[in-house]
Amino acid sequence: MKLFRFFAILTAMTLLIGIGQAAPAVFAADRPGSFADLVKDAAPAVVNIRTVKTIKNGPMSGLFQQRDQQQGSDQGDNPRDLHEFFRRFFGGPGGPGGPGMPPKEFKQRSLGSGVIIDEEGYVLTNNHVIAGADQIMVKLKDGAEYEAEIKGRDKKTDLALIKIKGKKDFPYIKLGDSDKLRVGDWVLAMGNPFGLENTVTAGIVSAKGRIIGAGPYDDFIQTDASINPGNSGGGLIDMDGRLVGINTAIVAQGQGIGFAIPINLAKTVMKQLREKGRVVRGWLGVYIQPVTKELAEKFNLKEDHGALVADVIGGSPAEKAGLKRGDVIMEFNGKAVKDTHDLPRMVATTPVGEKAELALIRGGEKKKISVTIGELKEDQMAAAPSGETGDVDLGMGLQELNPDLAKQLGIAEAKGLVITGVEPNSPAAEAGLNRGDVILEAAQKPVKSVKQFKKIAKDLKPGDGLLLLIQRREGTLFVVIKKPK
Repeated sequence: MKLFRFFAILTAMTLLIGIGQAAPAVFAADRPGSFADLVKDAAPAVVNIRTVKTIKNGPMSGLFQQRDQQQGSDQGDNPRDLHEFFRRFFGGPGGPGGPGMPPKEFKQRSLGSGVIIDEEGYVLTNNHVIAGADQIMVKLKDGAEYEAEIKGRDKKTDLALIKIKGKKDFPYIKLGDSDKLRVGDWVLAMGNPFGLENTVTAGIVSAKGRIIGAGPYDDFIQTDASINPGNSGGGLIDMDGRLVGINTAIVAQGQGIGFAIPINLAKTVMKQLREKGRVVRGWLGVYIQPVTKELAEKFNLKEDHGALVADVIGGSPAEKAGLKRGDVIMEFNGKAVKDTHDLPRMVATTPVGEKAELALIRGGEKKKISVTIGELKEDQMAAAPSGETGDVDLGMGLQELNPDLAKQLGIAEAKGLVITGVEPNSPAAEAGLNRGDVILEAAQKPVKSVKQFKKIAKDLKPGDGLLLLIQRREGTLFVVIKKPK
């Protein structure tokens, strides 16, 4: 019996020791002891990009022109005095371009990074790395240097595609799937920070889908792998050695915060850049705004999700399809529209001429609409946020809009009530309402007189919200204004 107990205890201890050792073994398998093999395979495809840009009229011309505009010639410290200073100090006749003065043009040089994506020598990089360049030189890891030409660039996503001139069979990296990245996954950032060639840093994916205000299609991967000036255009590499992002942005004075463009977004852009030299995007033709809790209540929404249509552009695909102001778009081609950042990206990547199915809520009821996507022009937006709304109350002066006021405000039609003033620290001020805003509707009904509006506001109970439709130069938006408790 004692012998049985001894073996039972020994077995239990063995199991406990085994369990205690198993967890670190699994963790160690997920965390490689070295990234050297990944770097060895990927590094030859990461290149140094050197650009030369010609700046006309000399490096001081911008200063001279700016000061001319700001000060005029009657100021004591004006551009003429600066020209005289340079003339006396450096010698030679005065005036720009004289001996001792800055040259009429000079060469500006900068460094960046890029990634070769196929054996033909196509290189993916950032638009800001090569924008305006007169000459682009690409240097490989083995020291070979080649001239490159721009095949296409896209300002809205800050991506560019260039091609190396010369031999083929270049080393390249395979593209990964950025959608499969998980927060916490290991990644490598490879590039040329501060001109230090072939620099590798390691970190993890800190977040996905970051909006940093860089453009209308923000969807960045955030990482704590060190990214510094010169890293722009370099590669973000996953543990399979595949390219999952293009390193793009850093946070000034920040540590451990860098951003990369997801490769899945880059795939759609570079395909068009390669074929057309530019990016053609879909266009819906609506102005949208976020759905706040207050707006959700007024539009009978169960959740504060979706994109609220603040206005529909005349002659747009949206108008032709029957979309109306006040519609809340919940789905686009079967994909949920969580907020106002989702819809522009979805519309932009939809081929021009293709039909899209919208699921929306109108007047509290679900509805589906089919729309034929148009082409986004440079002066249009696929879906542009019209501004934020807030929890507001009354506290503003009103006046009926007349043709003269409408002309001054840049509004086509003289209808509604213009806000003549907003009390400081009032709920209206907190809401972001401004002097010059025009109230077109209250409680989803057109307002034509101050008297009519006062009657509507008088019927509100303390704490109740009133839905307003506001007209501004850039478009319309909805605001919920609350009566003080």
